[in-house]
Amino acid sequence: MGEGPDDEGTPRVGTNLASMMTLSEVGIDFERANAARIYDYFLGGAHNFASDREQAARIVAANPDMPRVCRVNRAFLGRVVRWCLTQGVDQFLDLGSGVPTVGNVHEIALRQRPTARVAYVDFEPVAVHHAREITADLDGVSVTQGDLRRPEEILHDPGVADLLDFDRPVAILAVGVLHFIDDDLPAIFGRYRDALGPGSILALNHGSSDQDDPELAESVRAIERGYRGSATPVVLRDRVQIRDLLDGFELVPPGLVDPAHWPVPNPSEQPVGAYAAVGRAPART
Repeated sequence: MGEGPDDEGTPRVGTNLASMMTLSEVGIDFERANAARIYDYFLGGAHNFASDREQAARIVAANPDMPRVCRVNRAFLGRVVRWCLTQGVDQFLDLGSGVPTVGNVHEIALRQRPTARVAYVDFEPVAVHHAREITADLDGVSVTQGDLRRPEEILHDPGVADLLDFDRPVAILAVGVLHFIDDDLPAIFGRYRDALGPGSILALNHGSSDQDDPELAESVRAIERGYRGSATPVVLRDRVQIRDLLDGFELVPPGLVDPAHWPVPNPSEQPVGAYAAVGRAPART
């Protein structure tokens, strides 16, 4: 998990006083935990505050497996990016991209395809601030502060519209974010789908207590309880509701599975209590 946190309300490493003042100016609530910064903490990142670490401690108390859950989600994201590149898809719209940590989409994509394009979108100011710092000198990468629940605004933002060519396939990534959104997600993703050309990709995962194993189901409910009181409480959906998010897309094998076992089963990794899937936009008729 990296270096241990300090005892103050500042990130653990790497943020000086001037940076903290900048973050204050953009209206960050340092006193209330946020999912993006909690996720950063679980992945060993430096851009989180005391409130996030306190909430993380409550989550771990309810489910000690939570750091592994985050690592499995991150590994799923990396496999999806590499798979997309093998399919000839080298444009990525990462919704709810979170605080930059090791294994970002642009690191993976640009290493394999220097001409790849990556548009990050997140609502959380810390995530946006540090993503812009990290990618400032990179061609083919943009960072937009926006709400994925407003597809028209996202798709028309210059950081997205001027970077991605929607006449070619685009991969929309929604990993580790949708269970924090209490909205009509099928309608939202229907609008994103309508903007995509044939061969485009929608990849997502979503926590769910709809599990055949009762112990796994309870561990997911424990995570949900652990996020209560934060700025981003968890909203659990069943497997049918999660599958409906890919309406209009052709489900890529193996279909809807735990993220630990996409695209193939991994006997060494226990399931984490989520469903992951990748869908492909069909040719227009």
